[in-house]
Amino acid sequence: MGEGVAAEIVEIRAKTGIYGEIYQVLCKILEGPETGRVILRNVKGPVRKGMVLVLLEAEREAKEIRAR
Repeated sequence: MGEGVAAEIVEIRAKTGIYGEIYQVLCKILEGPETGRVILRNVKGPVRKGMVLVLLEAEREAKEIRAR
């Protein structure tokens, strides 16, 4: 398996999951061929704006959650 891709959290959009443990975040890819691209991902655990995540893949994007 290959290495991960670094991505910085730009914005925290929504809290989801049965217990509110999943966050939807906008991430800016910091390296690789996708550098500079901003994608929406689901992240489990405590997160803050400015944190750097290591994504196993940068191609997949999460579906946006709409408030009811």
